[in-house]
Amino acid sequence: MFSACVSSRQFGNNRYLLTAQIIRGNDAISDEQLESLIPQKPNRRILGLPITPPLWFYQLGLRSYNHDAVLRELEAKTNEFEQQSQQLADQPKALKRLNRRFSREAKRLRQKAEEGNWLMRNLGEQPSYFVESDARTNAAKMQRFLVDKGFFNAQTSYSLDTLRRRQIRANYQIKENAGFHLRTILYSIADPRVDSLVRASLNASQLRVGDRYDVDNMAAERVRIESLLRDQGYYLFSRQYIRATDVDTNRNSLDRLAADSAVRRPVSVRVDILNPPNQLAHPIFHFGDVDVRISPNADADVAALATQISRLDTVTRNGVTYFLEKRNISTRLLDGKILLRPGALYSQSNYRNTQRNLFLLNQFKLINLNFVDSTNRQLRTLITATPLDKYETTLEGGLFVLSQAQPGPFTNVTFRVRNLFGGLETFEATVRYGLEYQTGFATDQAGSQKPYPSNEFGAITSLIFPQMLFPGRWRFRFNSYNPRTQLSISFNNTIRPDYKRSLLRSTMAYNWQTTPAKQFSLLIADINLINASFDTDFGKAFQEQLKQQQALGSTVYLSFRRSLSSSFSFAYTYNTNVQGQNRRSNFFRSAVESGGTTLNLFSNRTIERWSDTSVTGLQFYKFLRFSFDYRHYVPIKTRTTLAFRFNTGLVYGYGPGQTAPYEKLFFAGGSNSIRGWLPRRLGPGAELPQFPIGQPRTPILNPRYPQQFAYTFEKPGDMLIEASAELRGRLFHFGGDINGALFVDAGNVWTIRDNPNRYGDVFKLSTFVPQIAVGTGVGLRVDFSFFVIRFDGGIKVWDPARQYLKNGELVDERFLLPKFSLRQLSSGPNPLTINFGIGYPF
Repeated sequence: MFSACVSSRQFGNNRYLLTAQIIRGNDAISDEQLESLIPQKPNRRILGLPITPPLWFYQLGLRSYNHDAVLRELEAKTNEFEQQSQQLADQPKALKRLNRRFSREAKRLRQKAEEGNWLMRNLGEQPSYFVESDARTNAAKMQRFLVDKGFFNAQTSYSLDTLRRRQIRANYQIKENAGFHLRTILYSIADPRVDSLVRASLNASQLRVGDRYDVDNMAAERVRIESLLRDQGYYLFSRQYIRATDVDTNRNSLDRLAADSAVRRPVSVRVDILNPPNQLAHPIFHFGDVDVRISPNADADVAALATQISRLDTVTRNGVTYFLEKRNISTRLLDGKILLRPGALYSQSNYRNTQRNLFLLNQFKLINLNFVDSTNRQLRTLITATPLDKYETTLEGGLFVLSQAQPGPFTNVTFRVRNLFGGLETFEATVRYGLEYQTGFATDQAGSQKPYPSNEFGAITSLIFPQMLFPGRWRFRFNSYNPRTQLSISFNNTIRPDYKRSLLRSTMAYNWQTTPAKQFSLLIADINLINASFDTDFGKAFQEQLKQQQALGSTVYLSFRRSLSSSFSFAYTYNTNVQGQNRRSNFFRSAVESGGTTLNLFSNRTIERWSDTSVTGLQFYKFLRFSFDYRHYVPIKTRTTLAFRFNTGLVYGYGPGQTAPYEKLFFAGGSNSIRGWLPRRLGPGAELPQFPIGQPRTPILNPRYPQQFAYTFEKPGDMLIEASAELRGRLFHFGGDINGALFVDAGNVWTIRDNPNRYGDVFKLSTFVPQIAVGTGVGLRVDFSFFVIRFDGGIKVWDPARQYLKNGELVDERFLLPKFSLRQLSSGPNPLTINFGIGYPF
């Protein structure tokens, strides 16, 4: 239908649509590398068929679009603005409003003139016409690229396939032939000191004997040598002095071979590093005087600053002079961040890392490093840092939305004080209030879960130090790793009709970053005091429900006991994924946590006595927790990505209750987990979501939808295994990029201790495979660059809990995919689960 809507008459005579470009014959060089050389992009098709809906939308919008009329309207608006601005010349406020209004209207009309009307811009796609000269240019470009990659005898050609309704597919044929590999690499360096430095670093060279010749590797070697020498005092050295010459293909014994012979070809490379014209060696520079000025004037002239700094109050430390302008700032801390020292060899890395270190302090809004003099090869350095405002208040508000709740408002107020004690500390205090309507265990007469208000009030204070706070000089070794010490105290109070719950938490953490991709976190103290009460009749009914779940082996009740837990943990994160860049990358995070470690000095009998209501009435915990999260991102096309995730964890409680705090247990299901299930409602294992006491294989059904199981309570586990694969791609632009996704999720949680009142919940090697739940679905994401709104619709493919007893007979409905029906999206045995989230699931 869409194809028929694209009229070939609108293409004009002898004009064909380019609907596909296929590259064949390449082996060592990937399709993505060759496709990046082709500037022409074919019109998008559906499932590879000659059906182009975006083109149809574009032509539909074109019918009501008049480019000349838009230009005339823009010209009329401009003339009108000029006349009105002259009349309002003596009214600055009115003129300012006029400028804003004209800027909006002119921007809209210019966009309309350049890209078409709304339908053409957001849903449409301009026709991509085939031009044969472009195909010839692309084939030649590919051949040059192959030569640069070491295939000196490569051959390229193209052919055309005419499809229906004046559409063309371009086929590019690649014949790489044998590649040329590096046989010898000779370095010829005129400067003796440069020669010794380069040869001492050849183990890090980008050129290695046996590798295929590659122009990119040659360029990378030039960059490596340039960086090496600029870190050794060669301030003026550049890669222009490095030349790769005498590329000899050594054909003496291979002249008789045909160009398409598979025999491996050798090539010799010579790298020359030349001296500057009329000089015997490259000049070596040292840092001269290093001055640091903390000034609110970011626009002051550098030369003027150099003459004024002598009149300011000064402090000198390790040869660096600090001009603080009567500001209370610790020069000892600044000295650990500034890596430049008078008399030291110029180092480009130290120059850049100094700027980075100062920026990461989050104390300065602008940092400039300038060389104000280079006489006698001494680089006099002036560092100017403009502080951020000492006091800052921010107000945030919005809607709090979860899959199991109705939207409700929330607001955050944050007060921030920088450089509180003169040691570049940051104090933050945040107050939060939120209101939402959640569904709980109670149901109305129709069997639907009642939504009721949930009020949440919280406050958190934290003090962040830009250093490691522990005794001894060993802490100074972290200065180059952006260290942080954070002390925080928080209080959170939740008030609902069924219960009141408060959490008082205090933490102390060390954080540091050895590289932009590697981060470490050591939480040396995490103390939590939890209290809950059930004061209303509704609360007492909820408490009875908790007792029933406890009789069935559930640990949900633990999250409502008065308890005290403490722990310390260590986490390592490796992340090469850069926001906004579609490239192959990885994310890895592992963490280990030990809770109640100091309680090992006492016996479990003693701890149980402390828990008695006559002593403290508190529940104490001892546990070990491990987690592992790995993600891999593979770009398929420019705006298409295949993402994978594997997440696992284990918690082992060995205290009197043989469990861990509720917040430390694992859960499955929800927007960032197995999306075919409601949040935290999957598992454990093959256990039914709810069942009567003494009948662990007989399910309790949803009173409103009798074909579905009841999912009232969260289902924690001691062990988690889950994996996901998701194909992400751009659909169209509408305010932001509208992206689609197709995903498959698999996983579950399990307990690690047997309970006679439960069935199928324990992890066992012989049974865990069929207990892995599988879900699939599609997603829609609205990408506004600075945040992403996500909607995922998931259904169950394999539900391990669907093997149960019905009227005394065993029913096996675990393969649940055939029971999904568009006619019963919410009421069928396999309903569509809608998950809402902010950001990507992984």
